[in-house]
Amino acid sequence: MSTKITVKDNGSLKIDGDFEIVDKEGKTYNLQGREVISLCRCGLSKNKPFCDGAHNGHFLHEAIAFDLPPKKTA
Repeated sequence: MSTKITVKDNGSLKIDGDFEIVDKEGKTYNLQGREVISLCRCGLSKNKPFCDGAHNGHFLHEAIAFDLPPKKTA
């Protein structure tokens, strides 16, 4: 199964599929079998890095896909 990340308008990053999330030391978060989670983008969640809905009415971003510039080569 692949992993899909959806950038949601005015909200979180929804991750769906086969994934693991690790902290800065490489320790894995125990997701208790979840296959879909949302990560905070606004910085207001009391449950970081996971979204708790604290962004409602405090974070504006219209999620529209675009092309990144070409990858730099050496």
